[in-house]
Amino acid sequence: MKIALACDHGGLNLKKEIIKYLKENGYDYKDFGTDSFDSCDYPDYALPAAEAVANGECDKGIVVCSTGIGVSIVANKVRGVRCAHCHDCYCAEFTRRHNDSNVLALGEKVVGVGYALKIVETFLTTAFEGGRHQRRVDKISDIEKKY
Repeated sequence: MKIALACDHGGLNLKKEIIKYLKENGYDYKDFGTDSFDSCDYPDYALPAAEAVANGECDKGIVVCSTGIGVSIVANKVRGVRCAHCHDCYCAEFTRRHNDSNVLALGEKVVGVGYALKIVETFLTTAFEGGRHQRRVDKISDIEKKY
C-alpha cells in the first residue's frame, strides 16, 4: 500500500512521526511536502496529495495541518477523494468501514503524537464493509459528478 503524505508548516512535526511509523511498518509513501517550518499555504501540499489518491498513484492519503480542518477541506475538493478529519480511533475506524474514506486529515495541535499514530494505524488497517454502505458511497460519487 502506498500512502500520499502532505502537510503545511503547522503539521510538519506530526508528518515526520507518521513517516517513521510508515517506515517501521513497511508502508511505501510519497511525500508531497512541506519540509520546512517556514509559513506556507496548505492547499499547495494537500491538493497534489489528494490528486495522487484520486488518480491511483497512491492508495490512501494522510494530510496534516495545525487543526486538520484546512487540509481536509482542500482534499475533499478533489473528485474521488473522501477525506475524513479524525481526532479519535472510533471515527477513523468507522470512516473506513462505512464511508470507504481514502484520505485521513489530522491536526498536529489537536491530537498528541502517540494517539495520532494509533489513529493512522486504525485508518490504514480497517477495511471498507461494502454492502449497504456502498450504496451511500455511490451517492457521494453521484453528487461529485453533478458539481
